[in-house]
Amino acid sequence: MRILSLLHATVIAADLVRSRAFYGGILGLQENPARPNMSFDGIWYDVGPDQMIHLMQVPNPETGLQRPAHGGRDRHTALAIDNIDELVARLEAAGIPYSLSKSGRRALFCRDPDDNALEFAEVSRA
Repeated sequence: MRILSLLHATVIAADLVRSRAFYGGILGLQENPARPNMSFDGIWYDVGPDQMIHLMQVPNPETGLQRPAHGGRDRHTALAIDNIDELVARLEAAGIPYSLSKSGRRALFCRDPDDNALEFAEVSRA
């Protein structure tokens, strides 16, 4: 047996309207309409071929947990992007704090409205 790929990452979202504004609005992700009816609300976003971010609106068991200031020192979901400067402009326009990668790579970390850490690493697609 070998693992073939990552299918999705799931994050808890307390307010889907607020999360939709972040993931769909600021990040520009497209919702995947294939999400079946479940016992809780949520949204699926496509992030690549056969890969998604699943938002689950469920009670957050970590409410009030103190998170590290830099998302790279916290559990996080890493996403490949093609233009970090465009993301920086979007985050700054929305007033969303971010920190650059401590490794010197063209990457940054920010948090979504529910304090979930995200990494965005610029990759070239030749």
